[in-house]
Amino acid sequence: MLTSRWTPGPAAGVTGPVLVSVTDFHADRLRDMPGVYQAGLALRRAWPDLPGAVGMWLWTEPLRGRCGSVSIWLDEQALRGFVGLPDHVAIVRRYRGRGRLRSTAWTTTQADRGVWAQARAYLAGEETLAP
Repeated sequence: MLTSRWTPGPAAGVTGPVLVSVTDFHADRLRDMPGVYQAGLALRRAWPDLPGAVGMWLWTEPLRGRCGSVSIWLDEQALRGFVGLPDHVAIVRRYRGRGRLRSTAWTTTQADRGVWAQARAYLAGEETLAP
């Protein structure tokens, strides 16, 4: 699995509970992967200005046709704000029907790379929901 560097948001360094969100898109056709990943990179550029964003990583397994994100938010409201952004909605619509998406979210007090153990378990199919 390849991962991007940590991209901090305006709420980076927060202490206390945060919401972790993990997405896993599995493309039906490998030829869609470059566009999907480029779309993720474009969204990442806006990250430093997203209200309630603590930080995020993108990940990909290009030869398996999979990619997604591990993002950390102040709360569910901040995540919903991102999901409703016009750029995000446009990307979802563009790739709807071109693969399968699954996601999970959980609350933790660990707003750092330590969330990756839980995220990897979810992505490996070892857990349906991370604790």
